[in-house]
Amino acid sequence: MVAIRALNAYYGEQQVLKEVSLDIEENQVLGIMGPSGCGKTTLIRILNRMNDDLPGFRRTGTVTIQGQDIYSREVDPVMLKTRVGMVFQAPNPFPISIYDNVAFGPRIHKLFRKKKELNLIVRDSLEKAGLWEEVKERLDKNALRLSGGQQQRLCIARALAVRPQILLMDEPASALDPGSTSKVEELIVDLRQNYTVVVVTHNMQQAARVANSVVFLYKGEVVEIGKAPDIFENPTNPQTEKYIRGTLI
Repeated sequence: MVAIRALNAYYGEQQVLKEVSLDIEENQVLGIMGPSGCGKTTLIRILNRMNDDLPGFRRTGTVTIQGQDIYSREVDPVMLKTRVGMVFQAPNPFPISIYDNVAFGPRIHKLFRKKKELNLIVRDSLEKAGLWEEVKERLDKNALRLSGGQQQRLCIARALAVRPQILLMDEPASALDPGSTSKVEELIVDLRQNYTVVVVTHNMQQAARVANSVVFLYKGEVVEIGKAPDIFENPTNPQTEKYIRGTLI
């Protein structure tokens, strides 16, 4: 579904991605791992053009989704963000009701005609995010009253409400307690039945639990990519092996 070819990215004179090429399969979870500063977040932000307006940012190479170059003039960056959703490291619900958080995107993009349809979108999104049973009696309450883990799942529901094909997650559980982390990981595994999911994580155990495939980035380059069990049990590149063992400098 997603094909990245010869991708280079720069912030001013600093090059942060170097000739990155990889394919992201449909209805799979791709884990992106590597040390801090290796270009993981830059890579996923390129997939829905979140870096476009950053001062000094530029890129070369191509990124296609279902054969369409997402940086072509025919692609509306705003509409692209409905196809490629994003969940950030820290939960960032809007300071409005739980219902209105989920309904926000469908209202902007006019994805319904009747209130009944919007109600169904909200419920379906919260169910997919594993949150409906916990909040169905208090949809009118401020989302900021939710726990951190619930807020993160609400943000996932908000992203799902605009019916994306791809969901990008940048360290989605790093700010959560172990119990909430477990729920988010279970959710990621469930989501791959209907979505393509790309997860940035520093947690190798987490990548092993949720990802079908893993790409290891180091200093902006793809060092190794493969099925998760192969990468963790039998890496072919010495740098990957050092990173997994915690000895990479």
